[in-house]
Amino acid sequence: MVHLSLNGRTLGSGEVLNLLEKEAVSFMEGPANDNRSPKNPEKAYASPFLGVAAGDDVYWDNIAQAAGERHWRPLEAFKKAFPQARTAESELSVVVIVCPQTEKTSRDQKASLGFPAERWIRSRFYHNETVGALCDHLARYLMDRGYLAMVPDHLKDFAVYPHERFQLASTWSHRHAAFVAGQGTFGLCDALITKVGKAHRLGTVIVNCPLPVNPRPYTQTYEYCLFFSKGSCLKCVKRCPVGALSPGGHDKSLCDGFLNSTKPVIAKKYPDLDGAYGCGLCQANVPCALKVPGH
Repeated sequence: MVHLSLNGRTLGSGEVLNLLEKEAVSFMEGPANDNRSPKNPEKAYASPFLGVAAGDDVYWDNIAQAAGERHWRPLEAFKKAFPQARTAESELSVVVIVCPQTEKTSRDQKASLGFPAERWIRSRFYHNETVGALCDHLARYLMDRGYLAMVPDHLKDFAVYPHERFQLASTWSHRHAAFVAGQGTFGLCDALITKVGKAHRLGTVIVNCPLPVNPRPYTQTYEYCLFFSKGSCLKCVKRCPVGALSPGGHDKSLCDGFLNSTKPVIAKKYPDLDGAYGCGLCQANVPCALKVPGH
């Protein structure tokens, strides 16, 4: 087992996690966290925070059973990056990085009707250049200190595939990892409701260091959603411009169809965002946009 030291003193796992979170905050205060706007350059995301799930948590099996065997458990993903490593599930930690949308982005998206705000589009389009880069940076930070660390969705084998029950599934899910790490539960629109609501982006890093695990202050998959917990709300349904949301759930085909239809409009309106698409209207101007409702 690798042990990180500072000034000759071996650090505990909690101290390692604190250093990692400080490194994440420092990185997002730098030039990488930029919305790349030619007119109004500013930060793409607010300050991040981290959560941790154990590599041997029983929920990983539950997720794989629901999403299909193509969905990786942490050790499976880790072994794809480090096939020679002699690592047990119990030695792994899944670090979840939550990057909240900025106050300006959330404000603009809240006021938008029928089409996403420019700031929201930018935060989605440049996700890999910001949140993805942050995950890579944290993995390198850990590697430089003797650990083995990797970013699951940056593996060449990462894939999105059709699923009979969920329409679409993937070999790794940041949202499900965040659920396991005690960061939040799902809403009717499938977004994860965290302590900063649904207005965020997620990333994950798997490392062979048993870090302090976050407790799950919930027992149900949709516990923070007012519709599932109290039978009320449905404001996200009203926000959807194409009726992809209903009490019956999230129609991903309708959702994807609208996302694709936004590409030419965005390219014409914002030439530097050619190829971008977006929506996220169900994640703003709703009770769970910026917090857990009732908490």
